[in-house]
Amino acid sequence: MARRRLLTREALARHLDPSVDEREITRHFTLGPDDLDLIVTRRGDTSRLGFAMVMLYMRWPGRVLEEHEAPPAPILAFVARQLDLSPGIWQHCARRDETRRSHLAALMRRHSYRAFDRVAFQDLTLFAMPIAQNVTQPSRLAVILIDEMRRRKILLPSVTVIEALVRRARQQADQLVQDVLSADLTPDTRSRLDGILERRSDRSASWLSWLRNPPLSPASRNVLRLLERLDHVRALKLDASRAATIPRMAFDRLSDEAARITPQHLAELPVGRRHAILVAGGIRFEEILTDAALTMMDKLLGSMMRRAENRTRDKAIVTVRSLQAQLRLLMASCRHLIEARARGIDSLSAITAIDWPRLDEAIGKAETLTAPETVDRTAELIDRHRSIRPAIGPFLNAFQFRGGHAMQGLLEAVQLIGDLYRTGKRRLPETCPTRFIPPSWRAFVRQDGVLVRPAYELCALIQLRERLRAGDVWLTESRQYRAFDSYLLPEATFAAMRTRGLLPLAINGTAEAFLSQRRATLDTALMQVSDLARQGKLPQVRLDGSGLVISPLKAITPSVVEDLRRAAYNRLPRVKITDLLLEVDSWTGFTDCFTHRRSSRIADDKNALLTVILADGINLGLTRMADTCQGATLRQLAHLHDWHISETGYTEALGRLIEAHRTVPLAALWGDGTSSSSDGQQFLAGGRGAAISDINARNGSEPGVSFYTHVSDQYDPFATRVIAATAGEAPYVLDGLLYHATGVSIEEHYTDTGGASDHVFGLMPFFGYRFAPRLRDLKERKLHLLPGQIPGDLLGGMTGDPIAADHVAVHWNDVLRLTTSIRSGTVAASAMLRKLASYPRQNGLAVALREIGRIERSIFMLDWMRDLDLRRRTQAGLNKGEARNALARALFFNQLGELRDRRFENQAYRASGLNLLVAAIILWNTRYLQAAIQSLGIPDDLARHIAPLGWEHISLTGDYRWNVEEQPETGKLRPLRMPASLLAA
Repeated sequence: MARRRLLTREALARHLDPSVDEREITRHFTLGPDDLDLIVTRRGDTSRLGFAMVMLYMRWPGRVLEEHEAPPAPILAFVARQLDLSPGIWQHCARRDETRRSHLAALMRRHSYRAFDRVAFQDLTLFAMPIAQNVTQPSRLAVILIDEMRRRKILLPSVTVIEALVRRARQQADQLVQDVLSADLTPDTRSRLDGILERRSDRSASWLSWLRNPPLSPASRNVLRLLERLDHVRALKLDASRAATIPRMAFDRLSDEAARITPQHLAELPVGRRHAILVAGGIRFEEILTDAALTMMDKLLGSMMRRAENRTRDKAIVTVRSLQAQLRLLMASCRHLIEARARGIDSLSAITAIDWPRLDEAIGKAETLTAPETVDRTAELIDRHRSIRPAIGPFLNAFQFRGGHAMQGLLEAVQLIGDLYRTGKRRLPETCPTRFIPPSWRAFVRQDGVLVRPAYELCALIQLRERLRAGDVWLTESRQYRAFDSYLLPEATFAAMRTRGLLPLAINGTAEAFLSQRRATLDTALMQVSDLARQGKLPQVRLDGSGLVISPLKAITPSVVEDLRRAAYNRLPRVKITDLLLEVDSWTGFTDCFTHRRSSRIADDKNALLTVILADGINLGLTRMADTCQGATLRQLAHLHDWHISETGYTEALGRLIEAHRTVPLAALWGDGTSSSSDGQQFLAGGRGAAISDINARNGSEPGVSFYTHVSDQYDPFATRVIAATAGEAPYVLDGLLYHATGVSIEEHYTDTGGASDHVFGLMPFFGYRFAPRLRDLKERKLHLLPGQIPGDLLGGMTGDPIAADHVAVHWNDVLRLTTSIRSGTVAASAMLRKLASYPRQNGLAVALREIGRIERSIFMLDWMRDLDLRRRTQAGLNKGEARNALARALFFNQLGELRDRRFENQAYRASGLNLLVAAIILWNTRYLQAAIQSLGIPDDLARHIAPLGWEHISLTGDYRWNVEEQPETGKLRPLRMPASLLAA
């Protein structure tokens, strides 16, 4: 069986053949004085031109000018012109192979070049082997080797030889990684690793499959099931420090294989490779299961708190209704007493109108109903302690929680509770730590001087939950719940960067300079807003003694646009979604981005790969897609999805589509690509997986998740991610701006109120972004000024507490370290924002960032009042995002638009697949709208209002067939449709 090719001549053409770009020709093919002196020593014009071309090709691209190879005409003309020769004489040079060889030998001796030989092969293999541990894509590794050969003055060999070199380097890199990771394993450890490939005695599945598929629904029994799996992984006795002995990318690659290769195939691998994969998988499984157990307990407690809240609310309603009956009797009795006193009757026994037995009963019921425990959420939560009790002891005893000095009381309480469950003791000791108990819990934890165990345990668990979220408490074996400082750049690294002025921030000066500049900005804004308000010239804003009123924006889109939009879309060809994807792929080659996870090869069957992407994007799933798409089996689709679909592939493919879209002239009418908006789109979690999803208070009690997407002013959806329904949107605003893989360069960003927080406001200027959220109830928000600033009479009522400028100055270095860590990709912005939001109010860094955010928000509020164009830009940007969401909703139509997949990874693939389809439709629409608008003669000032988000002309349902033969010729579009009126004429 022939070995599958890793590289082709076409793939490396731009690295092996010289460019005909004018600047590149000038750079690489200009002859210097020494060159000319050497060339003129050759006899005859033909010999001189041939000698020059051999020399120049030897330098760049660094290879031999082959026999009968003709240099590109622009290069040949450029070199011939320098020699005052005619390019036409080259045809005589091409016939003289012996002369060419003698020229090459002389030039190699003179300029110290050498041919590629066995020694070079061995040396370059050693050079490439450590690189191949991180760079797995063959073409990238080949380019690195080509550059190194040029540096070493080794003439480039054929593509076949380069491929052999790449293959050998990859093989030796893999072998090295395997040896380092598994060579010193003891026989007992190897036996335990092989044991997880065997079938469980009581089940048909293997132990590895059991580890790969942990329960996801938050329940006490499922916490125990997660801990059971964690105990099984720990029984392998793998040292987690082994992960640091090889490059991180190599470790991630092996652990990914452990999660994907079937147990049967793993068992058939060579011993070294099999054990290396299982070691990486075991270490990663421990991290995953640790985080899963902590996250499930977090969700379980959150679910209990929500249910307690709902139960308390329901009981409060019943209590109010019950009290009304008692109050009526009490009011009647009190009225009799008041009337008796008014008549001078002093003896209560003379008041015969009062029903004393009923009155006594009513007072007793009222006392019971008004007791704090009857309508208190905490009391209701404590009543639910028994539902979580089976999991408390195993959970606390499974982990060694760590924390700072301030957390020692909580950690001691956690250890004490775990000991009680382990030893079977029932009573809490009298010396229990209690300083961690918040005031709202104290009345429930200690009653009549005695500690109540259920209340104490739940209080400790909830405090542990909050401190884990914030990073005050952490676990060394966790990825998600690490110490806060471990997320940031090391102190020494940051200090060196700051000393050398290498901070990658838009603001990196001193706190004093920052505050001085912001003071001047605030002074100017306060003065202008006050002056305009007194003159009544604030645009569509009234600010006076009665308060602030901002009028709604009026539509400025010309009325004729809807007719023009309809006319343009009527010219677009009718197309199936499969044909559209094939056409877009022919333009961009985006399917090449989905390379094999292990070998980095592109997929052999592009149509099957597109089928998998389509199944993700329309929410159909692989099983139903295999039934719907002819020629594709479930096994084939599942293999492609497991080994070719990845978030990296989706990200790179999206980048190709967006880059292609930005080159279409019509896109420039919609914007310059420097502004964007972001918003979340809720998708319900139906079916059997509903129980594992979080509840979103903003979108109702239905379980689900949100796809949070960033859209540029050119309609490009350049970033998307799945976020939990309970999560706020604000922490994820910066993720899409900072970590997308496209050429979009954003300067101004818009969100709705859900995407705004003071911490987000505080971070934005450090990365060079202007933040412009559409804030709900702006008049209710406070302006925060620096000490000594005077707001004036009209703005005085909107002013809140002054900025703690001294606090900002004290923690300025911490703010710079945080923002540098985020900017450099050391930690995600969302992770830090979530932790900062979980910190108690007195945390120095969180407060400092909040104060900076208050300054930025105050400046923004003043700008919002005086800048009508800012309000219009924000509204227009958000409208584009909402219109994109409508297209996404239309595409994501299968399963009733519900997410029924339990795994977060697969939910992320659905979000990325949907976003890729949206981007493909936008690119296709834009190209065809460009042609339609030109044919209709629509002017630019009206064409800019026609969005590329229509889908009426696209067939989204039916049989999914890939009609490769019916695609347009290269470089051509499908013919536009003609209106019926023109056809009749």
